[in-house]
Amino acid sequence: MDAFDVVVVGAGAAGLFCAGLAGQRGLRVLLVDHAPKVAEKIRISGGGRCNFTNREVGPANFLSDNPHYCRSALARYTPADFIALVQRHGIAFHEKHRGQLFCDDSAEQIIRLLLAECEAGQVTRWQPCSVAAVRHGAAGFEVDTQQGTVRTPRLVVATGGLPVPKIGATDWGLRLAKQFGHAVVEPRPALVPLTFDAEAWAPFVPLAGLSLEVAIDTGDGKAAKGAGNGAKGKAWTQGARFVEDLLFTHRGLSGPGVLQISSFWQPGTPLRIALAGAGLAEALQQAKGRTQRHLGNELAQHLPDRLAQTWLQLQQLPADRPMPEVKDRDLARLVEGLARWEVQPTGTEGWRKAEVMAGGVDTRELQSQTMASQRVPGLHFIGEVVDVTGWLGGYNFQWAWASAAACAQALEAVGVHRP
Repeated sequence: MDAFDVVVVGAGAAGLFCAGLAGQRGLRVLLVDHAPKVAEKIRISGGGRCNFTNREVGPANFLSDNPHYCRSALARYTPADFIALVQRHGIAFHEKHRGQLFCDDSAEQIIRLLLAECEAGQVTRWQPCSVAAVRHGAAGFEVDTQQGTVRTPRLVVATGGLPVPKIGATDWGLRLAKQFGHAVVEPRPALVPLTFDAEAWAPFVPLAGLSLEVAIDTGDGKAAKGAGNGAKGKAWTQGARFVEDLLFTHRGLSGPGVLQISSFWQPGTPLRIALAGAGLAEALQQAKGRTQRHLGNELAQHLPDRLAQTWLQLQQLPADRPMPEVKDRDLARLVEGLARWEVQPTGTEGWRKAEVMAGGVDTRELQSQTMASQRVPGLHFIGEVVDVTGWLGGYNFQWAWASAAACAQALEAVGVHRP
């Protein structure tokens, strides 16, 4: 039976990084993944260019039922640390929007970086290779794989995020956590487009493809029904507000603003969307006193034309009415509706369109400095499988790097080093 100091299950961002770091610290590391292609989720991320971190990362950019858990790891491995690694590998990158960093060329560069780090650590990688069973005893773990059973004192679970099942995502990590008695915060799709009742959404279907910047918010800081008991539920129902682009789709809403708010949205609660800026009321009143332009044309100065026309139809206001003939109360109603459009999604596009998973292994049963289980000696959970979910914009990759680095450092402290 083969023996390793560490077995890492999951060759995604967190698993590859942790394996490489642990190997470079002199540990004998086996990295196992069932997927035929390595790091496929990295490959498709960021439109193929991988938004590998964000310059501005802090605990406030993450959701969790235990919101302070991520603080230690994020403080000890920062965006600057990973940026330095990217630069050492000669990867050119650029800042696209609000601190988001992307490769100039391709996400493949980040995959090659991680594989090179694993090679530098002499990591053994079995892929594709599935894990059939894991047992724990006084001597550590026995892991049954397609290539045989291996022994290890340390097992790192870096798989279990459910988004994009077509590339091989499974709930293996969550099932393993439950096997060893860990609580799991109910997983749900996050950073995901939202859907609406087909009949109610019918007037907006012609707007599919239209995008504009909005302010979008949800929640009131109170625990929603079904969200959990006491403090556990409140983290998911806190009020949230983002100013980002919104995209109309045939089935509902998407775009960065909606993806962001989806992580906070609870079924049965509305979204509040400001489609127009605070100066609209004054601008329309001024136009009423100085121009004969039609209402539809004037509104189209402040909104995309298709949205302006659709909105006036829904408000039963004639688009061809000259501005001086528009009643003040109709202008007030128009402005109020655009400033606070309240809509209630009926669901999401689910795991196939979600970028990340909210929920996961309950971090109250993990050590924040080491990612180690408080229930099972030698068991660690890192990356997306744990209940830490970042905003859109490179935050989830930074959590992968930070949690992997914290875990690798802890593994070094207890590992049996290569001769």
